[in-house]
Amino acid sequence: MTQRLNYAHQSPELFKKLAEFSGAVKSGAIDKRILSLVEIRTSQINGCAFCLDMHIKEARIHGERELRIHHLSIWHESSLFDARERAALAWAEAVTRLPAQGVPDDLYTEVRGQFSEKEISDLTFAVMAINAWNRASIAFRAEPGSADKLYGLDKADLH
Repeated sequence: MTQRLNYAHQSPELFKKLAEFSGAVKSGAIDKRILSLVEIRTSQINGCAFCLDMHIKEARIHGERELRIHHLSIWHESSLFDARERAALAWAEAVTRLPAQGVPDDLYTEVRGQFSEKEISDLTFAVMAINAWNRASIAFRAEPGSADKLYGLDKADLH
């Protein structure tokens, strides 16, 4: 496999702005637990090994149950997620995949029944942020676990 460039070093000002954007998302209206689920699920959809590894470790550090993490890929069939989490996951999938006809009205109505307008907006920005990181990490083949010490993810004790 060809080694790729380090995009954080090549474009430090853009990397910093994306990191600031992500920080703002994390301090937004979306519950941290839901945000973790969305980041993991979006990274699964996009096939981003670096981000999937990172967000699973973050979720475990913040007390997410291992079984729920395992069930994220099958959340449609799992009984481990409540209505609010299910709405957030469905929204994240739709905004990530962007179907040809756009995000369906029935999904918007479902999400609107679980979240305020501010929360829906913040949730959408959260999905945008993780999709941006996924795309950069995939394009430049960021190595899973390579930033664990930097981000304090070694505390997850998952090797």
